[in-house]
Amino acid sequence: DLGYADVGFHGSDIRTPHLDRIASEGVRLEQFYVAPMCSPTRAGLMTGRYPIRFGLMRSVIPPQRNYGLDTGEDMLPEMLGRAGYQYRGCFGKWHLGHAQNKWRPTERGFTHFVGCLNGAIDYFSHEREGELDWHRNDEPNRDEGYATDLIAEAAVSFIEGVPLDEPYFAYVPFNAPHSPFQAKEEDIARYPHRKGKSQVLAAMVDSMDQGIGRILEAIDDRGDADNTFVLFFSDNGGVRNVGANGRQRGSKLTVYQG
Repeated sequence: DLGYADVGFHGSDIRTPHLDRIASEGVRLEQFYVAPMCSPTRAGLMTGRYPIRFGLMRSVIPPQRNYGLDTGEDMLPEMLGRAGYQYRGCFGKWHLGHAQNKWRPTERGFTHFVGCLNGAIDYFSHEREGELDWHRNDEPNRDEGYATDLIAEAAVSFIEGVPLDEPYFAYVPFNAPHSPFQAKEEDIARYPHRKGKSQVLAAMVDSMDQGIGRILEAIDDRGDADNTFVLFFSDNGGVRNVGANGRQRGSKLTVYQG
């Protein structure tokens, strides 16, 4: 739910120095298209195919729904595994099926998983609809902390644990700044000029950028930066009246540019 104009390099007052660094040192993809909501975008990334081809174009996968991304589809981590990548981690929000093990990350080509299977979890309790939704591989996990920090920490730990002569794939789908709008007090205090949900969203994006900084630092510390492809994008536009889409028309759930 990150809006086009919720980052520093697109004019926001939200502090995103690490994303700004990626934009300044790399290439900005200004005609890069995603779906109007998250599960379809994730399905497209993981398969390289239009999600309408396998029934995941029109909606997300809500809690307790007994379906997921078609197991007949060839997944990106599976392809990389065949190409010699023994280390393939997913850290964050999965949202591609959870009711049966066959739809979960470790059955779809990932060797490591830390995060939530659904969307919209509580950032502090890690619950969705009264149930814990935080996992380490195939087991529920009761790690304590703010979800954005835990995602970054898991990605960093994974990268640091890969042998120096081995390639790796790290898919890091942060749930920030998706609702519920929750942030750490110290990050909220950095945006006193904002009010309400807009203030909290700024803190959530700021926290995510801090996590991205830690991931980039881990890549740098390994000496991998010159041989690593980093792609950052939002799964859909900003939420109307909360996220900022700048000059782009529309918002999340629309097929306009925003």
